Amino acid sequence: MTQNATGSRRLGGDERARLMENLKAGRRTARDRQPVAAAQKAASNKPKAFDFKNLPQVQQLQLQRAAADMIGIENPFFRPHDGLAAGTTLIDGKPYDNFASYNYIGLNGHPDVNAAAKNALETFGTSVSASRIVAGERAFHAELEQGLARIHGVESAVVMVSGHATNVTTIGHLMKKGDLVLTDTLVHNSIAEGVRLSGATRINFPHDDLDALEQLLISNRHKFENVLVIVEGLYSMDGDFPDLKRVIKLKQDYDAWLMVDEAHSIGVLGKTGRGIAEHFGIDPQSVEIWMGTLSKTFSSCGGYIAGSKVLCDYLKVSAPGFVFSVGLSPALAGAAIASVKLLEREPERVARLQANGKHFLEYAKQAGLDTGPSRGYAVVPVIVGESATAAILSNKLLARGINALPIIFPAVPEKSARIRYFITSEHTFEQIERAVAITAEELAKLRKDGGAVERLLQAAK
Repeated sequence: MTQNATGSRRLGGDERARLMENLKAGRRTARDRQPVAAAQKAASNKPKAFDFKNLPQVQQLQLQRAAADMIGIENPFFRPHDGLAAGTTLIDGKPYDNFASYNYIGLNGHPDVNAAAKNALETFGTSVSASRIVAGERAFHAELEQGLARIHGVESAVVMVSGHATNVTTIGHLMKKGDLVLTDTLVHNSIAEGVRLSGATRINFPHDDLDALEQLLISNRHKFENVLVIVEGLYSMDGDFPDLKRVIKLKQDYDAWLMVDEAHSIGVLGKTGRGIAEHFGIDPQSVEIWMGTLSKTFSSCGGYIAGSKVLCDYLKVSAPGFVFSVGLSPALAGAAIASVKLLEREPERVARLQANGKHFLEYAKQAGLDTGPSRGYAVVPVIVGESATAAILSNKLLARGINALPIIFPAVPEKSARIRYFITSEHTFEQIERAVAITAEELAKLRKDGGAVERLLQAAK
């Protein structure tokens, strides 16, 4: 539209043409207009493609990330490593002392393990291409399960393709509505998800409070058909473990089942690394369900249940996470089989790990660091308080050659954020002492102005 000398407005050629077209369209009969209006109304009511950015939890995550960016906290997670992560690692081509992997007895990358994986790959390919119940069964599956049963000192085992899914499908399948599951508050998410799937009632007892567990059994056992108590062999956030002898007595006294998640305790506890049963000198067959993963000591990937032959045979033909999943791949099974044999053959690895863990814990306490209830077996937290403090500290450690990751809310309570150190048989005392000294020094700097982080966070909001 243009304006003439008198100030009146004049339509341009293109605008005039569009106006004429609109006028022509306006002469349509009511009959012509009705289908158009109906189509427009239908289009406006049609559900739009959902944008996940609209999810409240996604928006909250984005706000947190924006706040961290504003105060200069680099994201410490998802940093790619350039090769094998053991006592040391490479990130962006630079070497770091590594305290962020659970290669507990140094078997990942061991020549025997690599050779076994390669041999399985060359013989069987990259996949067994079916669930084991259909056509995916291979001889190495039975060999691995026999080895795991031998390590645990029980009749049988069943291997699955995911540690998390092992807990979910086993608990979800064995328990049902009308049953009760009593869990330590700090059990792994996979346990909580398994109970939720089962429909059973779940009651938590305070961490490692066996008096509270007994009171729950007294008050509730008679109300439910089956009761399952679940604890861990080594708690992955705090590095402590329960009095298994008393837990077994309680489950026997109140006619309950017991499940022990040994994801972090096999290869770590006991003189020869056979777990918490060996540590306490108990008969492993007094526990109904042993659970473990292949991704820690056994330098592979997957999970397993060990126990009676009746239990394992039942899970093999009925647990959805086993029946409807592909069998464990050849290379992963080969690596795990070799790792089982090495654990049996070289218990000195376990002794070296335990010595390193004890040294880290003692040295950290001498430095005034808060290590919580850790017993010094493979997992030692340094509790710092706020999540932001933990993230900043982790980045400062990285800048000084230490790779150790923060654990923040909601994985732990907000005031209990920490740097979690995984200790392995491959660390040296020199590495351990350097990591502790640098941690204490950098944490002291952060705390010198105690409210700095909190003020930065408030400013970011």
